Amino acid sequence: MNDKEKMMRKIGMKMSICMGITLSFFLSLVGVSTSGHFTIPGWIVSFIISTVISLVIGFFVPMKKVSDAVLTRFNMQPGRLSSRLLEALISDLIYTPVITFCMVFAAYKKAVSMGAPVRFLPMFLSSLAVCMVVGFILIFIFMPFYMKLIIGNSSPDTKKDRPEK
Repeated sequence: MNDKEKMMRKIGMKMSICMGITLSFFLSLVGVSTSGHFTIPGWIVSFIISTVISLVIGFFVPMKKVSDAVLTRFNMQPGRLSSRLLEALISDLIYTPVITFCMVFAAYKKAVSMGAPVRFLPMFLSSLAVCMVVGFILIFIFMPFYMKLIIGNSSPDTKKDRPEK
């Protein structure tokens, strides 16, 4: 593996971590808030579980390769608004349903164990609809922000230009 491949892999890992934590933070907040039973401990547990799930997805799914392949398939140029929208949709379709399913399943199990007469599918579908929209917006906003931040900190050329502290 050459230096460029190592750097790209490192950037990908950092992106996965940043996006995973961001999505987990907001999606767990939305999920617990919309459940009607918001508690800080409930949100913290949801956030931790969601973070672990999103990090696992991020480490095993090469998002950059998947996005690049889809953009190539549709003859789209990276960096354009239409490409960014499609990249956000791809990430949203990969991350959000899995995270939402796990979180709703945990909430469903807890509710049923406490005697609540709830059905899983309506809980999941309503939560998925909300989380898909929120996830898409978050990914669209944060992905370029984190990319600039990470590439700026990873590029050897930019390190030369920074003043010493």
